[in-house]
Amino acid sequence: MEWTRGHTIGRGSTATVSLATAIPSGNLFAVKSTELSHSMFLQREQLFLSNLSYPYIVKYIGFDITNENGKPTYNLCMEYVPGGTLYNAIQMHGGRLGEPMIRSFTNQILQGVHHLHVNGLAHCDIKSQNVLIGEHGGAKIADLGCAKLVGNGGSARSAISGTPAFMAPEVARGELQGFEADIWAVGCTVIEMAIGTNPWPEISDPVSALYRIGFSGEMPEIPIWLS
Repeated sequence: MEWTRGHTIGRGSTATVSLATAIPSGNLFAVKSTELSHSMFLQREQLFLSNLSYPYIVKYIGFDITNENGKPTYNLCMEYVPGGTLYNAIQMHGGRLGEPMIRSFTNQILQGVHHLHVNGLAHCDIKSQNVLIGEHGGAKIADLGCAKLVGNGGSARSAISGTPAFMAPEVARGELQGFEADIWAVGCTVIEMAIGTNPWPEISDPVSALYRIGFSGEMPEIPIWLS
């Protein structure tokens, strides 16, 4: 597939997402790119996405390797989801979504997470920044860079990954990470939709967040107005 790279629409710790145009059709898609020598996580994401097809998970298109600025670059091609992230939507609504919208997005995210779990995958980094919003308002789970295959027990003993403020207590303690931790992260995302921040907004230091979540016994507070 021939294509041209457009402007940057997203940037993560290891990769950049650009808008791309297919030639000669002119169809738009998103391309996530990083140097080939640093592409282990992106190649793993490609492997996972290429075996998934579900309305609430971003659609895989393909991959290729290009030479850009004299360096081999690995490119993961996915559907372009024009509505931005769920995080953007929360901010655009003044830092708090209405309950009908929260209910709708939660249902769609849970369906997407369930499909991952049925296929033996734990996402390991569910949060509003990793959920995209389609042009018709539907949620799509994205960014499987932290995802891992888990065993029959639904958990994996491997290197912990993800965002500390959304981690389940057992993950914060460095024990297990799997299906249950994804559901915990969905719950944290529901709180984020309701209050505009993660469940632990007063903690900015990741190490402090891990200690509090893993060892304090505290639970995130659900807003009383959320039924």
